[in-house]
Amino acid sequence: MHLIIDGYNLLLVGRSQIRLNSIDLLAERDRLVDQLARYRQAKPCDITVIFDGWQGGWSEEKKERKKGIELIFSKLGEKADEVIKRLIRERGSGATVITSDREILNYANRLAAAVIPSDQFRKKMEISPVRMEKGIEEDEEEDLGTKRKGPSRRLSKKERRMQTALKKL
Repeated sequence: MHLIIDGYNLLLVGRSQIRLNSIDLLAERDRLVDQLARYRQAKPCDITVIFDGWQGGWSEEKKERKKGIELIFSKLGEKADEVIKRLIRERGSGATVITSDREILNYANRLAAAVIPSDQFRKKMEISPVRMEKGIEEDEEEDLGTKRKGPSRRLSKKERRMQTALKKL
């Protein structure tokens, strides 16, 4: 499984419009990378986090690796959304996208990639390492009607992809 994460979207989930200065933003990004590294230890997977660099970035796209997490900063004039879309095109249905951005969500659904809202992933990310440390097995996911029969009671393809991806997390 390969997670493609909209970095600032996940970083700022649940926060009201807070403006962070560059030093605070750097500290928050490092904290996010630490959390993702702990999550990756609990659930081994490839993780790529994309951050915006379109307003104050470099002339070229910048890639780096920290604690096993691939970080991509979009180049000056290019939004992270475009980089995420490119990665979705490259990985196709093998990718799981973490974002609450409606445009990316719609794009990923058209290419059959699973999409998990940032707030749901944040909860999973915070709970998984704690469960691993305590040796607690994952609880069964809530039954969201997947055992019903008939086409009218069946979850949509989009919802089934999301449920499958959530179970893997």
